[in-house]
Amino acid sequence: MAAFPNTKPHYEILDGLRGVAAIMVVWFHIFEAYATSHLDQRINHGYLAVDFFFILSGFVIGYAYDDRWGKMKITDFIKRRVIRLHPMVVVGALIGGVMFYWQGCSVWDVSKVTILALFIATFMNALLIPATPGTEVRGLGEMYPLNGPSWSLFFEYIGNILYALFIRKFSTKALAVLVFAAGCGLAAFAIGGPYGDICAGFSLPGIEFTGGFLRLLFSFSAGLLLFRIFKPIHVKGAFWICSLSIVVLLAVPRLGGAEYLWVNGVYDTVCFAVCFPLLVYLGASGKSTDKYTIRICKFLGEISYPLYMVHYPFIYLYYAWVKNVNLTFRESLPGALGVVIGSVVLAYICLKFYDIPVRRYLTNRFLNSQKVK
Repeated sequence: MAAFPNTKPHYEILDGLRGVAAIMVVWFHIFEAYATSHLDQRINHGYLAVDFFFILSGFVIGYAYDDRWGKMKITDFIKRRVIRLHPMVVVGALIGGVMFYWQGCSVWDVSKVTILALFIATFMNALLIPATPGTEVRGLGEMYPLNGPSWSLFFEYIGNILYALFIRKFSTKALAVLVFAAGCGLAAFAIGGPYGDICAGFSLPGIEFTGGFLRLLFSFSAGLLLFRIFKPIHVKGAFWICSLSIVVLLAVPRLGGAEYLWVNGVYDTVCFAVCFPLLVYLGASGKSTDKYTIRICKFLGEISYPLYMVHYPFIYLYYAWVKNVNLTFRESLPGALGVVIGSVVLAYICLKFYDIPVRRYLTNRFLNSQKVK
């Protein structure tokens, strides 16, 4: 059952898989505190969860809106998406701003940032305006230095706008051509690019923006294409099979090392081009009759987006603590568990007492009693 009436039934297993991927993102970010580069990061491929999110988004957007365009204007669609996405963008920015001065460490000196600069950064983050070099308060080059994961919401909005203006009008064949072309571009970035991976998009410089845009364009379009050609099959235990697959795929260590970056690029390509579309297909095909699995999927689906949007300010805090005290992972494990569990609890609180009430109010206020997806 959706949180709002007059919405289509959810794919419960896909909701649950989104939650599993979100939790893996939190752990991926936890281990950033101990990594010296992409090469030795634990849960090494956690960044690929974003590509999984984009494919899910394309599939769900197609399911929710492809058949509504005869009676829905572009402005109505944009309103619906802003109401769905933006309340948590705002609260994530506010949490990041409030916690900023407690996050100081050797990697970034927050003490030199003025209150005015922090206020401007918070305001820009809340509006999803990317930080420029003069307004980037942390010094790492991030688009959103108060809540790093906001970068993917920036691209999600781009994908939604492109869908509303152009991509929804594509025939299935034209959409397949777009997916193929974008996939080739992203594969070239992964295999032949400077990183040997597609962990890009969180800052504005050319190659970072290009990588982020290619990630969005391929995965969102691939998800939409998958919806259009989707014919379900019978899959038993789809949630558990797909969940385990996501955990394994994201936890695989770096491949190829510094000498053979292209090897890891091949792995990333296989994940975004083959594995993730297959997992979405299997997840959408699966039907769970086990009440416990249904409850787990519902809970994970509900907290997935709030968790993604509120956890990172606490990662900055955890990172600073580890660096300032020079802790090993074993020594900081209680703190890591506290960040993960606390983020889940905070996500649930934000969902129930902020996100849903705010979206209901905005829906009634701006959509003339139409219900929001």
